[in-house]
Amino acid sequence: MSGQPVLGEPTPPDLRLAGLAVAAWLTALAGLHVGARPLLLVAGVVAVLTALSTVHLLGRLGQPRAVTRRYGWIAVAVGLGVVCGAAATSAELAVRDSPLIRALSEARAPVTADLVVRDDPRSIRSAGRPGMLLVPARLVRLTGPDGERIHASVRLLVLATDPAWRGLLPGQRVAAEGRLGVPRGGDLTAAVLSTTGPPERQGEPSWAQRVAGTLRAGLQRACAPLPDAPGGLLPGLVVGDTSRLPPAVEEDFQATGMTHLNAVSGSNVAIVVGAVLLLARWARAGPWLAAGLCGVALVGFVILVRPSPSVVRAATMGAIGLAALAAGRPRAALPALAAAITVLVLVDPDLAGDAGFALSVLATGGLLLLAPRWRDGLRRRGVPSGLAEALAVPAAAQVACGPVVAAISSTVSLVAVPANLLAVPAIAPATVLGVAAAVLSPVWPSGAEFVAWLASWPAWWLVVIARHGARLPAGTLPWPGGAAGALLLAGLTVALLIAVRRPLVRRLVAVVAVAALIGALPVRLLATGWPPPGWVVVACAVGQGDALVLPVASGRAVVIDAGPEPGPVDACLRRLRVREVSLLVVSHFHADHVGGVAGVFRGRRVAAVLTPPSTDPPAGRDAVHAAAAGGRAALLGTTAGARYPIGGVDLLVLGPPYPLTGTRSDPNNNSLILRATVAGVRILLPGDAETEEQHAVLTRVTPEQLRADVLKVAHHGSAYQDEGFLDAVRPAVALVPVGVGNTYGHPNPGLLARLSKGGARVLRTDTDGDLAVVRAGGGVAVVRRGVPPGRPP
Repeated sequence: MSGQPVLGEPTPPDLRLAGLAVAAWLTALAGLHVGARPLLLVAGVVAVLTALSTVHLLGRLGQPRAVTRRYGWIAVAVGLGVVCGAAATSAELAVRDSPLIRALSEARAPVTADLVVRDDPRSIRSAGRPGMLLVPARLVRLTGPDGERIHASVRLLVLATDPAWRGLLPGQRVAAEGRLGVPRGGDLTAAVLSTTGPPERQGEPSWAQRVAGTLRAGLQRACAPLPDAPGGLLPGLVVGDTSRLPPAVEEDFQATGMTHLNAVSGSNVAIVVGAVLLLARWARAGPWLAAGLCGVALVGFVILVRPSPSVVRAATMGAIGLAALAAGRPRAALPALAAAITVLVLVDPDLAGDAGFALSVLATGGLLLLAPRWRDGLRRRGVPSGLAEALAVPAAAQVACGPVVAAISSTVSLVAVPANLLAVPAIAPATVLGVAAAVLSPVWPSGAEFVAWLASWPAWWLVVIARHGARLPAGTLPWPGGAAGALLLAGLTVALLIAVRRPLVRRLVAVVAVAALIGALPVRLLATGWPPPGWVVVACAVGQGDALVLPVASGRAVVIDAGPEPGPVDACLRRLRVREVSLLVVSHFHADHVGGVAGVFRGRRVAAVLTPPSTDPPAGRDAVHAAAAGGRAALLGTTAGARYPIGGVDLLVLGPPYPLTGTRSDPNNNSLILRATVAGVRILLPGDAETEEQHAVLTRVTPEQLRADVLKVAHHGSAYQDEGFLDAVRPAVALVPVGVGNTYGHPNPGLLARLSKGGARVLRTDTDGDLAVVRAGGGVAVVRRGVPPGRPP
């Protein structure tokens, strides 16, 4: 009986290829961070040990200890994975670290680059320059400042500000001028090209990319008549196009653990292929014919959503099921998954550090390893088959993906499993109908619009689930971010999965979990910790821009500026539970102060909008006026000396004392300068006022009028500050709203040192997140909410 499976017991999974895949994956990931030389050294040692193990096992083939041999071959597979992963990654690293390209990058040399676009251009938030695009590309040829030409096939990231980059398709060859920069590391990117000009197109992309562009544009046209939320979500569900997705819906999906629905993944492939498989079975097609039809559908779906690396990865994961179907061996799915991981990582070691790749693999692995066991366990306990399947699938995917999600978001969602369970009935019909609308759009536009309208109903249900799930109190719990948080949650998950196999431990875990939930939930509901009691002002972390909140009463506030984008300011106001804005003050009309004005109006009543005397720039003014008109808010003008008492907030306008012209920046130097008094705490809010306006105000008001406990540092901490103005304020706390990784050099180190030397406690939103000033005894204190959006944990 030794080494033979017992009748009636489940056959243990074949983990030999799994060991090969995991070892290759982790080795590639390590190589991206440590470099080629240490990696080759470790691989050499492992290669010797693997060779010795193989010889030892080959000598024991005739002996009966099958179990020992089985695990021995797993160890050999792990060794082979390390060697193969190290060899593939080292070869790519050697190409990446080309001395000529590295030297040009370190010198930030001006170059002309011939490139091939690798993936869709996407917008970057909080980058310091509104409208910046990130374009993954492959370098073909580089011309240096001295005319020297370098031919190299390496990966390049393009940081572009010209909108002409937005319409490029993957596979398009272009030429561009810019400056090279050093990449951040941790992947196969050889350099970063910063450019402000448009790309010069050279030829056309492939026919597959052109077909994909036509179908995707047709799907967007078919969705245009639909309401914003389902109409913006549907292209995201079908082809991963979230360009029209409202920011509020995107944030709700993130909060409820449903954001994977907006990206093309193996589940999209499974839905489309599954629909074809059902039709094939209905037509009584054989296994090989069904597999062939599914293969055709798979290729067509890849063309529809564009054959970019992420889509090819998702298609590979979806093809695993096809391989098992054609072979007539469903149990071969796990070895097929392991083989797919190995091939993908060896062909492209950069995938080892890609979060999307990890989520795809873990979700597929959870469905193969955990879902069937959990489904069968529920069936044995009397749960109907359909309900057991519906419960097991999202739970298994969520448990498997939990560590990676926690590492990215620094949270653990408590509503993800029920939200995804409720979403299950709507995903397949929305996806299948959306694909049908895209296919119909070139030949029958009106029919495509009708099919898109049908698809909008299940999409609307997903929006409703995300909206209500995101608003549930205590829906997420804080968790350590980064690799440490992922490893911690993974370790706890594995320990629990092993422990609960024993009935006594399973009951104990259930009792402890219920007790912890009952004990912690009331505390979480009643003492969420944010906003802190007694707060008088909050500086929101909205990126490179300003958004400050003053409390008027429960659920009501005065808001000063709105940041560069609607999403972050809306999220900040949600966290503060602001349902009504008594007054929205616009200090001036630059985009980093008014770009997010729609987020202030989102789901809230705004009573009035206070605007500065200067109307520059016109684009910002028009956006504010349009938002006020749409929200039926009164538009108010103001001048220096005006006072606005609103509940517990008293606002006094100190500047500008008169129109300033001919300054370094006239819009900045005509910002409203306000002094707010909340619960006896004075707060000075100077917008983006620079040296000229600060000096003008200083000569027109008394020092006592400028004196404040809290200073919102002007212009994100730029160097253009009047020393006399700062001396008159003499704040105890200085708040610097500033964006992560901005390119302006904000905040100025000399200014921060001067404020600190003057006795102020200086805090920044780029490093500390949302900042709340609270009354503490006879003075003030500051509470930091945590890591701001856009900053790595």
